[in-house]
Amino acid sequence: MPIILDKVSHVYGEGTAMAVKALDDISIVIPDGQFIGLIGHTGSGKSTLIQHLNGLMKATSGNVYFNGEDIDDEGFDKKMLRSKVGLVFQYPEHQLFETDVFTDVCFGPKNLGLTKKEVELRAYEALKLVGLEDEYFYQSPFDLSGGQKRRVAIAGVLAMKPDVLVLDEPTAGLDPKGRDEILEQISRLKRETGITVILVSHSMDDVAKYVDRIIVMNQGSVMYDDEPREVFQHYRELEQVGLAAPQITYIMRELQERGYDVSDDVMTIEEARKAIKDCFEKLASLHRER
Repeated sequence: MPIILDKVSHVYGEGTAMAVKALDDISIVIPDGQFIGLIGHTGSGKSTLIQHLNGLMKATSGNVYFNGEDIDDEGFDKKMLRSKVGLVFQYPEHQLFETDVFTDVCFGPKNLGLTKKEVELRAYEALKLVGLEDEYFYQSPFDLSGGQKRRVAIAGVLAMKPDVLVLDEPTAGLDPKGRDEILEQISRLKRETGITVILVSHSMDDVAKYVDRIIVMNQGSVMYDDEPREVFQHYRELEQVGLAAPQITYIMRELQERGYDVSDDVMTIEEARKAIKDCFEKLASLHRER
């Protein structure tokens, strides 16, 4: 069920002296099963954009389509939309409120009118998908670590069985270990379920290893929309809008500037290791020939 944004704009305080255009003529297609990184600095419009995907915000102009239907048409089922497009807000653990983890994850599917058995089965499956061990199911969510709380909040959305999972800065406030664990868990979830994932971040390093496509937002507009390798070629332009390519890109560019024949479109440490190894083996071969 693809999501289509057609010339979507959003103005806060429209018609007032304090009016601010947060989105400016956005047109993008989000197909089924894609892993997308939505990147932009604070104030770029990315958080406003994702709230249009499940109807939490209404476009000032333009249209949003889900499965071929305009979500703002009279009679469109917004409750269905919000179960199909699950949004996990930044610091989602602040939304935890039940006495134990399992009950908290049951909350969403329970409101769908499902049987008690189906609700509990969904909650169990969702908690297993996010990798939370059974021993934590009946603990208070407030006794868990930051990373564990984040997993419980994601499980609460997954229990609704969405087709699209939107995560707004899912690693915010976590230490490096917790950040890596959450990103790996999201990547594994994507592989196992085939769900569409939209990962919102301001960090290229967070998304470079995982996503199929990067959409870069700047001042309410789409600056780039392409495969990661293509986007990272514009690292100088990204720097000008407060962003940066992954650190490994800068390392490879530095090696190039020092005369080493290495590619600068690598995205992971493993790719960089291989490129550098190949370069030095080539140099060694040339040296032997002389």
